[in-house]
Amino acid sequence: MNKLFWNLLKVTPALIGASLFTANSTLAQTVNGTADSVGNTLEQIDRYNEQNSNQPMSQVTNVNQLRDVSPTDWAYEALRSLVDRYGCIAGYPNQTYRGNQALSRYEFAAGLNSCLNQIERLIASSESVLREDLDTINRLTQEFEAELATLGGRVDDLESRTAFLEDHQFSTTTKLKGEAIFAVVDTFGEGDDSQVTLSDRVRLNFDTSFTGKDRLRTRLQAGNVPDLADVTGTDMARLGFDANNDNNIEIDELYYTSSIGDNVNFYVGAAGLDFDDIFDVTNPVLESSGTGALSRFNRYNPLVFRSTQGAGLGATVGLGETLEFTAAYLVDSGVSDPSEGEGLFNGSYSAGGQIKFTPIENLDIAATYVHGFQTEDSVNLSGSTGSEIAADPFDDGNAVAADRFGLGATYQIGSKFNVAAFGGYAMSQDLVTENEADLWTWGANIALLDFGKEGAELVVGGGMPPKVSDGDGITEDPDTSYLIEALYKFPVNDNILLTPGAYVILNPDHNDNNDTTWVGVLRTTFQF
Repeated sequence: MNKLFWNLLKVTPALIGASLFTANSTLAQTVNGTADSVGNTLEQIDRYNEQNSNQPMSQVTNVNQLRDVSPTDWAYEALRSLVDRYGCIAGYPNQTYRGNQALSRYEFAAGLNSCLNQIERLIASSESVLREDLDTINRLTQEFEAELATLGGRVDDLESRTAFLEDHQFSTTTKLKGEAIFAVVDTFGEGDDSQVTLSDRVRLNFDTSFTGKDRLRTRLQAGNVPDLADVTGTDMARLGFDANNDNNIEIDELYYTSSIGDNVNFYVGAAGLDFDDIFDVTNPVLESSGTGALSRFNRYNPLVFRSTQGAGLGATVGLGETLEFTAAYLVDSGVSDPSEGEGLFNGSYSAGGQIKFTPIENLDIAATYVHGFQTEDSVNLSGSTGSEIAADPFDDGNAVAADRFGLGATYQIGSKFNVAAFGGYAMSQDLVTENEADLWTWGANIALLDFGKEGAELVVGGGMPPKVSDGDGITEDPDTSYLIEALYKFPVNDNILLTPGAYVILNPDHNDNNDTTWVGVLRTTFQF
């Protein structure tokens, strides 16, 4: 016999005995717990049971015939009265009981059991209990005898299942979050003979927390999504989620973040830490590689946020309700190389800061500055999103330094629209010849939220990929390219997102002699 049923057997004699104690006077309104001898208690129980057998209940619908117990049922009203008087159910933070919703019979039995325990404690401590409440308790326990007996078994089964899960859980500190992408892709254009491809990218994120306010992110990644620059001849055609390591598993990210007080967050990374992990790129609809833009360029401002990726540290400080300051220092993969010209302070690096202003709700404006240095074998000023000239305007095998400036904003208008835009400028210099080159980029997008279905988004965006517009002793980009993208994010359910879309590149590589390039994509994202 389960524990709760034994408790019921313990409660009933005490309640019956207490009610008999007051039966000698019809004017008595309360009863008090007593330390009567076992013999007297048993005698009182017998008399109480005999009394109840001679006092038939009024004719009402038997609760056993009810599927649920509604607020209009006598049992519901009776239990609510006990709750109000003895405070035996307090299921809300403010210690109130909101008895205005229907309950299943087992939910009702759980509440009744709580009141039984409370009244038993009152009687044991010699506190008063109304005689009419004892009659109510007796009647309710008879009506819900089967549910009370079963309740303990259900709790025992739940405890057993919980213990099993605790014994077999992956970790008490780590959560696994996964994402898998299937992508059907093809490029189109004059003289384009590329084929339709089916590729994939899989990410497993292990997020570990030691204090509840921190996170150690370890990401494993494998994929075979192609670099479309190989078939189109321009970085502007690259996908926003490309990753091709022949589906070999590798560590893609490893960093730790935590908070200090309420207004400071810091980051320390050993691999794969980006500026977009630390700074706010102010492009919420298109930022994600798995669920955002299809093109690499449209995800965020490439001139400031694609300068360096690897190891480093950063911190974000809240300055009141409307201002936020962020700073970061990042070093590329050479951070683990002890040879001359590499390491933590001598290899390619970027250091910068950002001020974000939130003047009104749903409007974020961010100004970003990044100073960077790239060694002779790692020069890529455009983050592989612009023209060949923009990637390395000097093309002489020398190290390059650059000062990068960015301005971005995003504004959600009501619940159905979001607009975002960014602009970027970089002033670069060849550290050997001292030649200089200026690069520019801009982009914008508008999203219709909950379009056709809750959670669905129709997005149109585009802009000018990084372009060399002026300089000394260099070749400038002769024309201007424009990239225009349209996509529709359709959630099949909470875990599957379909994103059909396409983008077009006019005058690829900032050269109007190049034919227009089209890219069509059907991306399916699974999140678990």
